[in-house]
Amino acid sequence: MNRLAITPGEPAGIGPDLCIDYAQAVHDFQMIVLADPQMLEERAALLGKPLKLIPYDDNCHSVSGAGMLYYLPVSLPEKAMPGVLNVDNAPYILASLDKAVQGCIDKTFDALVTGPIHKGIINEAGIAFTGHTEYLAKITHTDKVVMMLASDEMKVALATTHLPLKDVARAITRENLRQVLTILNQDLKSKYGLLSPHIMVCGLNPHAGEDGHLGKEEIDIIIPLVEQLKSEGFNLSGPLAADTLFSKQNLAHADAVLAMYHDQGLPVLKYQGFGQAVNVTLGLPIIRTSVDHGTALPLAASGKAHTGSLHYALQVAQNMIRAGKN
Repeated sequence: MNRLAITPGEPAGIGPDLCIDYAQAVHDFQMIVLADPQMLEERAALLGKPLKLIPYDDNCHSVSGAGMLYYLPVSLPEKAMPGVLNVDNAPYILASLDKAVQGCIDKTFDALVTGPIHKGIINEAGIAFTGHTEYLAKITHTDKVVMMLASDEMKVALATTHLPLKDVARAITRENLRQVLTILNQDLKSKYGLLSPHIMVCGLNPHAGEDGHLGKEEIDIIIPLVEQLKSEGFNLSGPLAADTLFSKQNLAHADAVLAMYHDQGLPVLKYQGFGQAVNVTLGLPIIRTSVDHGTALPLAASGKAHTGSLHYALQVAQNMIRAGKN
């Protein structure tokens, strides 16, 4: 039986709703939510959903039943109001993450699934915070991680993550791309069970630089690195123009795409599979997946939030657990 830790994320958003909704069915794994139990009970009451909270116990090996939820308590400093951000509750979000990650490192949990957070309110609390990906790398002491979003149709990894566009070209170096492609290649093998994953690499510039007329990064950096890695056994194609790479014909032959920056690859994936996609952090010593959407504050406690992305994140986490055991 797999044990999956879930952090609901921003308590004023739909993260708690999704956990409560998903707990209404029987599952073939044990789902442990790291959250304030009073907040979960109050949210369940607002949603009109039955909820039996069970304190997590290492010695309990029962799967999650309908209407029940295992939990590890993390106390909210102040009561969470659905749809209303509270800067005083920002440390709670990180405390639940810290506790869940430690549980994964200790092998108490098999994987971590994270709910949506609001980066702005964490920074307003005086805590420098770029995103889940960077924070998880920091607290697991991982030098390099890779952000990848995946749906049933495609997997898109990022060479750079949450950077202003003006800083992207400077971050595209041979060293960075080698690290990213090495992690992507390794985790596609170990966490997805692919023997020789085919990775298509986007160019940085329009038309992949147009032979240097629209930028030199392809000629000076990307092409030499791709060729070098291919000589080392990597199964790579590119750099390819991003405006044509994301065609059905090309994607039919790709196990993953490496985009050079956030908004080069993710809008395509989210258009294709929004609400049915998952965010995966590659390179960590633990398995971490996440929903592909934000906090949706106006939907909190409304009963209108959909669990599709959470379901997929839990499914992918379990698939990764199985692949790692094979």
